[in-house]
Amino acid sequence: MMYVYLMNNEKPVDRELIKNHVEYLKELKRQGKLVLCGPFADYPGGMVVFGAEDFDEATAIAKADPFISSGCKSFELRTIEVANEENNYLFDE
Repeated sequence: MMYVYLMNNEKPVDRELIKNHVEYLKELKRQGKLVLCGPFADYPGGMVVFGAEDFDEATAIAKADPFISSGCKSFELRTIEVANEENNYLFDE
């Protein structure tokens, strides 16, 4: 399953916390879970798109992000149904 956690800024972050967050994302990538991530250009906060076995694992992954575990960012977790040819969400004609 694919998930996204949307982060909202709560408190300022320092360089060390940013470094820890980036290392966390690199580890998700090494595990083959990270799909896409980044800050929003037009809104305070950012998002992480990733794979997980279920909602419980996805919640644990989001809560373990140093931005979130530090309380500097809050998050909303969403499940994504990826549109593809197999599920015909791309309306194969």
